[in-house]
Amino acid sequence: MFVTVPRSSSAPPPGVGQQAGPAWTEAPYPVLVSDRHGHLVRLNDAARLVLPDAVSGGRLSEQVPAWLADAHQRTIAAPAQGTSAELPHGAIGERYFEARITLSGGDVVWWLVDATDRRVAERALGDARRRSEVLSEASSTLLSTLNVPRCMEVAAALAAEHLAEAAVLIAPPQGRRCSLTYACQGDPVVQTSRQVDVTGVPGLREALQGFPPVPARWINPDDIPDWAIPDGFAGSVGSVIVAPLPGHGVPAGALILLRSSTEQAFTEGEEVFARLFAARAGAALSAARLYTEQATITATLMQDLLPPTLRTVHGVEYAGSYRTSKDHERVGGDFYDVHPGADPSEETLVVLGDVAGKGLDAAVLTGKIRNTLHALLPLAEDHQHILNLLNSALLTSHHTRFATLALASVQRRGGRTQLRLTSAGHLPPLIVRTDGTVEEAGTRGTLVGALPAVTARTVGTVLAPGETCLLYTDGVTEARGGPLGDELFGEDRLKRALAECVGMPGEAVVERVQMLAAQWLRDGRHDDMAVMAITAPKAGPLNTADGHASGGTTRRSGW
Repeated sequence: MFVTVPRSSSAPPPGVGQQAGPAWTEAPYPVLVSDRHGHLVRLNDAARLVLPDAVSGGRLSEQVPAWLADAHQRTIAAPAQGTSAELPHGAIGERYFEARITLSGGDVVWWLVDATDRRVAERALGDARRRSEVLSEASSTLLSTLNVPRCMEVAAALAAEHLAEAAVLIAPPQGRRCSLTYACQGDPVVQTSRQVDVTGVPGLREALQGFPPVPARWINPDDIPDWAIPDGFAGSVGSVIVAPLPGHGVPAGALILLRSSTEQAFTEGEEVFARLFAARAGAALSAARLYTEQATITATLMQDLLPPTLRTVHGVEYAGSYRTSKDHERVGGDFYDVHPGADPSEETLVVLGDVAGKGLDAAVLTGKIRNTLHALLPLAEDHQHILNLLNSALLTSHHTRFATLALASVQRRGGRTQLRLTSAGHLPPLIVRTDGTVEEAGTRGTLVGALPAVTARTVGTVLAPGETCLLYTDGVTEARGGPLGDELFGEDRLKRALAECVGMPGEAVVERVQMLAAQWLRDGRHDDMAVMAITAPKAGPLNTADGHASGGTTRRSGW
């Protein structure tokens, strides 16, 4: 629509006025015409509805809002800018307008386009985009940690930053106490545990039980107790939201959002947004708590599966090392144990085993074997008998795996260390003598948990001072590596390595074997590796210090 208005004229020109006048005066857009001196020349009916006090002949600056008067002055001063891409805009009453300009001679025609609805839509779209970004940030930030206190701290800080002036996160009560996390904009987050009365906050008890939230308009800010207000909160409470934190099956807590009396009260849209945020925070907190519980259970169960720490027991030195097939795992299918006798006159039972397979399934069977052997300690004088009892226990279980074992009964007598060695399907122990000779113990036997009965041969030997008996699993000898990556480490290479360990402490022997095997592997795949050394002391009196890692029981020596 275009109107030509002659300069300094209060009526349309002859001919043009009669043709364009009705369309101009009845246009749905408010139209104002001003001369170059800033006087309002004419306005149509739509403009009179928007500006009821405006009259022709008066100064434009006195009859229109300041933003339109300023735009008119700029246009008169620099007419070339009247067609710039940025349109003048501003409020007139409760509506929002954009002004479009038409220049005709020395007069200026202003068309006012109502942009209120578009501006509301743009503002709503911007709010939705901002809230979506906040929820995305909350999800990624909260789910980046599985530490419960840290997750509570992040949730409260994000809520105070994006939803309110202050936030208080309440964890489910533990007895009479609650874990509280306080956050205020610009202040550090504070976490504490205290005894509080949750019934003092309207809707809080219901939120902690997982019930739907109470609308903010139903909560009287004056009813909020002091414990629910962070110390850094300025002024009195003006608006409150109490939102539940839904979890996985059970509530994860509740969130209190606070605004001061000087701030805008929470709108219905903000309440909905708060619930969406609370849902994200509750899911993250629930996941963190579930992980913590599972990690605690795993750590408790792991204590009985981890290899024990070995030291000197009744004057004999014990050392061991264990490496799982995967570096991120802590337990697997190989194991070793030392069960000391009640006193130096009793034998110490040493067990090293290898369960078929690896990973968690093998570790579970490993734990069962170790517990069963511990229960059979009173019968440990007879290796054959204890192996058959263990075999029966495995055959009657739901496990389909088998195991190999090496048993050693150790006792110090008169400065000599006496050993009884039995292999049940396991690699025979190797004995490093003081002259550099590496002997293979002559014990052989069948697998445990595979056949109706176990047959095994027990042999006896004596360790002179400084000599070592090495027990190991096939993860060492079957380590595949070398220059081309396809050669086994092998028993011969292991014996040559042990020959270089003459006179070394048991701990050094074990470390040397594991180091050579690891170098042989480089980055290749491998099975679990367990190595254990029994070393006779070089000199000194019998040491009765008990450094065992698992309990023993009184047994009679078979010597």
